[in-house]
Amino acid sequence: MSSHSALPTPHPALSRRQWLNTTACGFGGLALAGLATAQAAAPTSPLAPKPTHFPAKAKRVIFLFMQGGVSHVDSYDYKPRLLKDDGKQFAFDDARVIANTGQRGSNQRVMKPLWKFAQHGQSGAWATDLFPEVAKRIDDLCFIKSMHTEGVAHGPATLFLHCGSTNFVRPSFGSWALYGLGTENQNLPGFVSIAPSNGNGGARNYGNAFLPAVYQGTPLGRAGGTAKESVIRNLAPAVAATDAKARFELLREMHGEQLKRTPGDAEMEAVANSYELAWRMQMNAPDVLDLTKESDATKKQYGIGEKATDTFGQQCLMARRLSEQGVRFIQVTYGDSSANPAWDQHSNMPKHGDHAKAVDKPIAGLLEDLKKRDLLKDTIVWWGGEFGRTPYSQGGGTGRDHNPLGFTTWVAGGGFKPGFSYGATDEFGALAVENKVHMHDLHATILHQLGLDHEKLTFEYAGRPFRLTDVHGRVVKDVLV
Repeated sequence: MSSHSALPTPHPALSRRQWLNTTACGFGGLALAGLATAQAAAPTSPLAPKPTHFPAKAKRVIFLFMQGGVSHVDSYDYKPRLLKDDGKQFAFDDARVIANTGQRGSNQRVMKPLWKFAQHGQSGAWATDLFPEVAKRIDDLCFIKSMHTEGVAHGPATLFLHCGSTNFVRPSFGSWALYGLGTENQNLPGFVSIAPSNGNGGARNYGNAFLPAVYQGTPLGRAGGTAKESVIRNLAPAVAATDAKARFELLREMHGEQLKRTPGDAEMEAVANSYELAWRMQMNAPDVLDLTKESDATKKQYGIGEKATDTFGQQCLMARRLSEQGVRFIQVTYGDSSANPAWDQHSNMPKHGDHAKAVDKPIAGLLEDLKKRDLLKDTIVWWGGEFGRTPYSQGGGTGRDHNPLGFTTWVAGGGFKPGFSYGATDEFGALAVENKVHMHDLHATILHQLGLDHEKLTFEYAGRPFRLTDVHGRVVKDVLV
């Protein structure tokens, strides 16, 4: 049984047997997607819009996941000491060395940033020329420069970012948000993951774990894939439209007869509702995902049509279209499914430049487009990776290792202070030291802007209530308007 303060209790999840039964029919893939989204438009639907704990500043989240860990000291965390002491040896508390040997104060060679820092906008925020287009929107951003998290390897840290735990199977952030808020559009998934990675947590990063299956995310495409792959599988009917409608009407009649024999059977209702949703998605989702309806000017704004930015540009535009249609939580992954994903430059920091070129214009275009459409005020755009990178070279080479002890993320819109910077790392950028913000604190703060109290958003499982911020977490009110 769930515990959600004043929020309604959801219907129970379907059994594995019922899931398999649904796939035996013509709408199998859609039914599976349906179980991850709204089940019915009726007031008793577990995904009908729900009252929040207090007035919300934001209605939705777009999470831009930079898989592998962007270097904060090469992008947004300006440290003159790195320029002054480039190449010199100093003792640092390196997270990986501590995890492997317990040794503190290991000798490391300082490495200066590879890109040039400058101040931008009216806020005077520091940023390098790694992200020149986003720098033009810097007064819309709220930087948190004192992040720290759990896990020094990609797998644990990525799971902690998405699920609040490094190893236990827990619901993902999007599933918690959907569970707490419901969805505004019963014809589309309430939680979508665009181009998710198969590695480092895989489907768990958008999974529902022990929450009812209706709250799991719907994946579109795969990390490293093309934008054309970002579709809902089996969305198009396998038969002619008239035949598909006839099949659906027959299924509806059969379900109606079964429900008459077993009135009040919540599981049977859920199966029927999943087919209802599949049909509604066939009627609505293709239109929402059709980017040809956008103007040439809008496509250009996202970098669509340009070799470097076409894929991520289409994915960011897709995120805007989904958010505009009431989808509650959308995560867009820039990464891949390898053991060392995208931004993981252990031996070749200049590669950051290629990845930045692929995402910079699309992200800036997304921010500009949301603002132009008056959507940014109630949409949280969250940018970041599972951790940052060290301010010293790895093994004296040309790359940087993982750094979960101090790094930068930014958020925009949804009631976060624009043109603001909070917290700080030490003079090298190695450790968060001022106004430290744990990943659970960021989770709690984003939930707060959605109108949800992270301590009340709970679910009863295995004899105790669980929450996203299961051990600790606080709302960082200093970053809020």
